[in-house]
Formats: sequence, structure tokens, C-alpha cells
Amino acid sequence: MSADGLGVGCGLYHPAADQLDRYRRAVADDRTGRTLTRLVSDARASGLDVTACESLKTAPRGHPKDHPRIELLRQKGLVAWREWPVGAWLGTRKAKDRVVEFLDAAAPLRAWLDRNVGDSELDHERG
Repeated sequence: MSADGLGVGCGLYHPAADQLDRYRRAVADDRTGRTLTRLVSDARASGLDVTACESLKTAPRGHPKDHPRIELLRQKGLVAWREWPVGAWLGTRKAKDRVVEFLDAAAPLRAWLDRNVGDSELDHERG
């Protein structure tokens, strides 16, 4: 929440090296990669922005530049995002309803990331 409005996001924002490696392997895989392509398309159709905090300008090492999912391979992570401008609705139940609606729409992407990327190995070492 800021002076500009309300923003909600979830996903893999700044992945650790092991997470980024698993993400790219899953994107490159025909089965899991095609599933992700469909999930991203569905999320965008429902009004979510799907992006990453950073993207490479070219294909990551080991992947062809003409890969069918090159856009997703170039991304350093995957984030679903939605924002709304400031309004009187922020002080009402509509704020919660919008966040819940976002989380429901983003749930399939989050589940894909959980299944195919998971936590960082560093997280497991810490705790």
C-alpha cells in the first residue's frame, strides 16, 4: 500500500541461484513449460500482470535463442502482480475482496512455482 494505491503480488521475485536453475529447467521442459505458458496466459486474461524483477536481453546460457518459451526463460523469476489506484474503496471491504480475488487468480501460478521450483537450498540450511 502506498500513496498511489494498493498493490498485491506473489511469486518468485529474487530467486536464489538454485531456484533460478530449477525455474529455467521447468520452463524448458515440454510438459511443465507448456503448463506454465497456459497458466501465464490464463492469469493475464484474468487481469493480472505476470512479469519478473529482471530479464536477460538474450537467451540464458544453454538455451537456444529460438526456444518456444524464450520470454519465460529470459526472466529471472516469475511474479503475478495487480495494482489499484487510491480510492474511497480502500477503507471498505472491497480492499480485502480485491486481494482475495487476486490471490485466487494467482494460485495456479503459485502452485506451479511451489511444485517446480520450491524453496532455496539456503532456506533449508537455515531452518
